[in-house]
Amino acid sequence: MRGVRWRRIASQVGRSVTVWAVSTLTMLVLAGLLPDFRLQSADGDSATRIAVTAALGAGAFGVLSAVVWPLLVRLLLLVPAFVLGLLVFFLNGSLLLLALRINPSGQGEAAPETAVIVAAVMSAVASTTGAALAVRDDDAYRRRLLRLADRRRRAGPPCAATPGLVCVQLDGVGHDVLTHAVRKGLMPTVGRWLSTDDGVQPTHRLVPWRTDWSSQTGASQLGILHGSTFDVPAFRWYEKDRGEVMVCNRPTSAVELQRRATAHTGDGGLLTVDGASRGNLFGGGAGEQALVLSIATRRRGRDNRSRAGYFAYFSDPANAVRTALSFVAEVAREIGQSTRARIREQRPRVSRGGLYPFVRAFATVVERDVVVAAVMGDLLVGRTAVYADLVAYDEVAHHSGPCGRDAEQVLQRLDRSLALIEKAAEHAPRPYRIVVLSDHGQSPGETFRARYGLTLADLVRAGCGLPVPRRAERTRSGAEARTAVRAALRRPVEEKDERHRPTRDSEPIVLASGNLGLVSFPDVPHRMTKEEIEARHPALLTTLANHPGIGFLLVRSEGHDGVVLGPNGTEIPLAELDHEPGPLARFGPGAADAVRRTHSFPHTADIMVNSFHDPADGEVLAFEEQIGSHGGLGGAQSHPFLLSPLTLSAPVEEGAELTGAEHVHRVLRRWLREANGPQVPISTEAEEERAA
Repeated sequence: MRGVRWRRIASQVGRSVTVWAVSTLTMLVLAGLLPDFRLQSADGDSATRIAVTAALGAGAFGVLSAVVWPLLVRLLLLVPAFVLGLLVFFLNGSLLLLALRINPSGQGEAAPETAVIVAAVMSAVASTTGAALAVRDDDAYRRRLLRLADRRRRAGPPCAATPGLVCVQLDGVGHDVLTHAVRKGLMPTVGRWLSTDDGVQPTHRLVPWRTDWSSQTGASQLGILHGSTFDVPAFRWYEKDRGEVMVCNRPTSAVELQRRATAHTGDGGLLTVDGASRGNLFGGGAGEQALVLSIATRRRGRDNRSRAGYFAYFSDPANAVRTALSFVAEVAREIGQSTRARIREQRPRVSRGGLYPFVRAFATVVERDVVVAAVMGDLLVGRTAVYADLVAYDEVAHHSGPCGRDAEQVLQRLDRSLALIEKAAEHAPRPYRIVVLSDHGQSPGETFRARYGLTLADLVRAGCGLPVPRRAERTRSGAEARTAVRAALRRPVEEKDERHRPTRDSEPIVLASGNLGLVSFPDVPHRMTKEEIEARHPALLTTLANHPGIGFLLVRSEGHDGVVLGPNGTEIPLAELDHEPGPLARFGPGAADAVRRTHSFPHTADIMVNSFHDPADGEVLAFEEQIGSHGGLGGAQSHPFLLSPLTLSAPVEEGAELTGAEHVHRVLRRWLREANGPQVPISTEAEEERAA
């Protein structure tokens, strides 16, 4: 044992000396290349003295980075995390200037802007060298991963020997997109798990599942984590009894939705016992929550660590510099890709200017790196259940399309993130079963506005006999990344929809959730019937139902509980949809059940509008400015995936279908029970009632 210990110490010392030597060489090279960076006096020095100056400067910079940087991050807890990421270069340059000032040789100086460049290059080189040296040493690699974990892990509960469960949500990745990426070789880690090559046994199984009508993260993740999608009719909807617009990615709405789901199911969530929630809209009852939207509005304290993951990650200067450099590269990549799309006059296409390149870089780099690091820390501390959301693909697919080259590059990087998590699991104190799943897919197609020159709101106003503005107002993207940026900046997460606090004389409220539209009349306290709408606006329903961009409408009816309306006077009661699907036929199996369930929600809009869908190419027409959309029925958006180890029981029996996020929740709970993991407290009667 003593010999092993000394070899370990010698190995660590050898790596440290090598990193120091490489940093010294890097400093010498930069001093020769940059005119404003000197390691010698004005009169000149010998090569030996310059080398000593570089060695002392590199050593001082390394010590300051290891000791002072975490203290700086702690002192800057009041600075928004996103701003802290932008300050990385300035802080690193300041440490280099300090290292040169305290250099015992008394030589060395740099202009402030040059110091920023030198510090960034040296940090990147040192990080790369250290990682390259440690990769062949499992113990060293594990220690490197341990440094990514938060200090709270040392106060965590004792680790059990039973397997833990880690669930990674690839936001917006449909089942077909995943299988295509695997066949194309874009995701080698997932491909290895599913391998059917001769002599190689697969370790995972892949099954699709079907969402509700509301095929979006708010409904799906609420159902997966809290077991209920009840009364979530869309991504955004108007509630007449409260006089407010609910938006799933608004913190105040997320808090309310989580409260309602908890009251509806009678339990705290999937992660109630020894769980961790990372990068999600909802907490799932986890004791450890970071980057979780539903706690973003609370004051910082013991129970609110929504942004703590950013500081835990950026406290390592190597992480900070690497992520900052990747952020800049991603902004440049997006600008280049959008410019190429404009030059080629690519269709369909939406605007990708303004702040979008920075939002994309935040989702595909900053949030991804921070969430993955947090998950790796959870594994290394041995938490029983972890659920994390990676939103990178969803954000890019909205603006570049779900099957384009831009989106494929994101899938490649997400696969590398899965490989990192898998590697961390190998060094965890307990075995882990890695489950990868998605909350919805994305359907391609141009926007409703691009095809017809008007928005859904314009069409509704025309049907009501109201004046239509010349220029349609663009609806906001519902991408989760935009809200994550606002939460990181500590800016209020409000949308234009909040302007609707209507009076009795106000006009109809029209909201969009992908290719699903909702029309509400705020001055009528109840959900209006078809007959009431026709008496008030005789041309409205006919105008909508017969428009070529509309697939079908759902409204209440006095003669029937509810009816589906289509073109040419088609009117089918909900009870007869199984025998006569009418306009729902092109939306595939399960559409009728999804429509009937949404009709039963208390806050379903007066008129539910689903866009046209072409089964031949899977296209829909988004009511938002997105060429990859989700939120309604039609195409790949309703078909996410569930990828699970073969060591877990099959999600469903052979020939059966996995339907709804609530069903996925029950499957995950069963897998936790199989591993003797946390038991969600719920009575047998309540569980049977929910299953029914």
